[in-house]
Amino acid sequence: MARPELEVADIFREHGAAWRRANAGHVSLRQLKVMSAIERCRTAALGGHVARCGDCAHTVVAFNSCRNRHCPKCQGSAARKWLAEREAELLDVGYFHLVFTLPAPAADIAWQNKAVVYDLLFKAAAETTLTIAADARHLGARIGITAVLHTWGSAMTHHPHIHMIVPGGGLSPDGTRWIACRPRFFLSVRVLSSLFRRLFLTMLATAHAEGRLGFFGTLEKLANPRAFAAFVKRQRRAEWVVYAKAPFAGPKAVLAYLARYTHRIAISNRRLIHADAGGVTFTYKDYRVEGAGRFKTMTLATHEFIRRFLMHVLPKGFHRIRHYGLLANGNRAAAIATARELLAMAPREAKARTDQTAEPANAPQSVPCCCPRCGGRMVVMLIFAHSWAPDGHAPHANIVRLDTS
Repeated sequence: MARPELEVADIFREHGAAWRRANAGHVSLRQLKVMSAIERCRTAALGGHVARCGDCAHTVVAFNSCRNRHCPKCQGSAARKWLAEREAELLDVGYFHLVFTLPAPAADIAWQNKAVVYDLLFKAAAETTLTIAADARHLGARIGITAVLHTWGSAMTHHPHIHMIVPGGGLSPDGTRWIACRPRFFLSVRVLSSLFRRLFLTMLATAHAEGRLGFFGTLEKLANPRAFAAFVKRQRRAEWVVYAKAPFAGPKAVLAYLARYTHRIAISNRRLIHADAGGVTFTYKDYRVEGAGRFKTMTLATHEFIRRFLMHVLPKGFHRIRHYGLLANGNRAAAIATARELLAMAPREAKARTDQTAEPANAPQSVPCCCPRCGGRMVVMLIFAHSWAPDGHAPHANIVRLDTS
């Protein structure tokens, strides 16, 4: 895939230093580390490898990736590895897509308490879905859930929400039957919305009582228990909406969706159009508009663009992809095996690797397994340390820099 003409890394390298000076004392160490990683990604600063084709001697210099989960260039390979693992877990049933979104007042609290409130969002959304699905009045089954946190809207504004992928059915309470949902209906969104609101606000109130929330600026008054209780009361009367999309067309469609959503970040390099001292122009979706007209362009001041990008940096160690129910890590293999048996799916066979050009396990991530010129096998000839490049300068004529972004 060709390298985009403009990347987030280019914007950071050109304007990041000035942004850091202007915001000194107001930028977290985590955000600074993300900026540094993106700026250095696939440059000589991180070192790299030299690979040569065994047939035509074509040589490639590949600089190492930063592998930071917020880097636009490093998510492709991470997504492919994750999807390969998920593919083996898909069942021959319909899959549904639910979206749990925090209303703006709750999202404002999340902005100041990311680790705590994002975790509550996961827990409330998962418990809501598992509880309603287990209720005999709705489905009466134990289901599996894959949940992904996104914290942004298309214009990189703060918009925390959970994307949830669930198979259209689950195991009976005694584990002896597969209980399928109706073909195009999973669970009532009205019931889901009501329970989600109640669970989240209850969890939020508990976090407040335990002193786990901080309030600053315009939200400072919510530190007072009476003011916070009044806030919760108002939110209990507000409408919370859980969105249910049409079911996927099959397991392959689920994978295609997951490929787009699981490792997405606030903005991809493909959406960038132009950047200079005056601002950054990029494409975004206006979800209030239907059809092709929803795709629009926006220009933000460069410093505002950087601020919006960095406000979606997740707390250290925070897991943005989580599995629940039948897909929880502790019992996933056994639950999937039971489901496959009850659905009369063919036993899964281990795939033998017959491709002689397959990439060796210890090959660097950014070096191709096949020669881009003749298709021969590429062999790593040299590994060089950070801040050094072959010959100490830019590659010569028959060496090209590989960019697989």
